Amino acid sequence: MVIVVGGMIGLGKTSMANLLGEHFNTEVFYESVDDNPILPLFYTASEEEIEKYRYPFLLQLHFLDTRFSSIKSALYHDKNILDRSIYEDWYFAKINNDLGRISDLEFQIYERLLNNMLEELEGVPKKAPDLMVYLKGSFETVLSRIMKRGRSYELDASLKAYYQKLWEGYDEWVMTYYKASEVLIIDMDKYDIVNNEEDAKTIIKLVEEKLAFKNM
Repeated sequence: MVIVVGGMIGLGKTSMANLLGEHFNTEVFYESVDDNPILPLFYTASEEEIEKYRYPFLLQLHFLDTRFSSIKSALYHDKNILDRSIYEDWYFAKINNDLGRISDLEFQIYERLLNNMLEELEGVPKKAPDLMVYLKGSFETVLSRIMKRGRSYELDASLKAYYQKLWEGYDEWVMTYYKASEVLIIDMDKYDIVNNEEDAKTIIKLVEEKLAFKNM
């Protein structure tokens, strides 16, 4: 059993991954955030610095490298949880390409590398996750939770347009383009798994039911 937790920035992927990891008594592979040297530069750089140093492209390469390592390790074992995975990387790269922060040539190079990595995954014992737990929510909830967790480099008001661009197309990407596994959609406007124990139990039940149905 491999579960991917996906969704918009700020909606609680790490908390969800922790909840599932505890329940299923398994390892959690976390997204490279606190140890990521490029992420603060990506959020705080001026347009001139982005143009010169190509931080969005470098950030996507960093995430691609770390996610590939995580998903390879996860797919070699019976039970693991992934706090986001390599499958969502393309969406973030595409949005930055649409915004002109990643050039068309950089995006082509990125796509070739991603496709090569996904082909390599065909050789591991388990070829794909069993389930994606996809967290969705209103844009107001996204902004509120980003502010609440208080990472200083995520709080600049100028980032609101970037977050909105990501948010606007995320549901469509999951429903239209994500094909690696079954998807369980969790509306984070309705659930608070950190502060409400009953909500956490409900989510666990939904995940178990989805996995059981898949294995019927």
